[in-house]
Amino acid sequence: MKKLIALFVALIAYVGMAFAGINVNSATKEQLETLDGVGPVKAQAIIDYRTKNGPFKSLDDLKKVDGIGDATYDKIKKDVMLSGRSDPAPKKDDKAAAPAKPAAAADKAPATKPAADKPAPAPAPAPTKAADKPADKAPPAKPADKPAPPAKPVDPKKAAAEEKAAKDKAAKEEKAAKDKAAKDEKAAKEKAAKEEKAAKEKAAKDEKAAKAKAAADEKAAKEKAAKDAKSTKDKAGKDAKASDTKAAADEKAAKDKAAADAKADPKKAEPPKPTK
Repeated sequence: MKKLIALFVALIAYVGMAFAGINVNSATKEQLETLDGVGPVKAQAIIDYRTKNGPFKSLDDLKKVDGIGDATYDKIKKDVMLSGRSDPAPKKDDKAAAPAKPAAAADKAPATKPAADKPAPAPAPAPTKAADKPADKAPPAKPADKPAPPAKPVDPKKAAAEEKAAKDKAAKEEKAAKDKAAKDEKAAKEKAAKEEKAAKEKAAKDEKAAKAKAAADEKAAKEKAAKDAKSTKDKAGKDAKASDTKAAADEKAAKDKAAADAKADPKKAEPPKPTK
């Protein structure tokens, strides 16, 4: 009977180990760490790969995870799956994974006759050392602690002084807060006024500079116009003078030519006689 019970227990343990597995697509870090050869680093690497690339499509994809090579894959491939509920499998070095020892012990135990044939004698009580020695005397009870002294009566004057001090402190803090707020407000107004003044001065300076530039541009334009007019006038006078000089030279040249012609042929020089 004991052998049958031991075999039944071993069978249940074996079936549990056979159906145990870790779903690598849904297992937590702690569940992944139950795999043989997988520690916190590799478990986190599996989760990071799953988060980045999506669910594993095949168990061979585990080899793509950092830190998991062929050796580690060979250790865990029988304990992992792609779907289903994760049921952590005990590691090889886990002492709790060896329930077969009671069965071996049951095999070695000699067969005993039924209890009805020969009643088992009651075991004799083992003598103890404590029974030989007399019991130690209990230590005397400690006297009860002294009662707490009664509370001292409240001194009205002290209470009034403390209340007054608290009110004075609150009033002082309130005054300090108001003074700080007023100081901050004043500083803000002064800063705003200073910035406004600086803006106005800048605007006035810019306007003055713009007017000066406009006046300078207008003066330069007038001077250029006057210079251009004078240049045009001078050129016209020069051209007129050159024209007059050329006309006088042409007239003189014509007279000189006529005189020369008359001297060469007097007849040509005499004016024709009028006809009656």
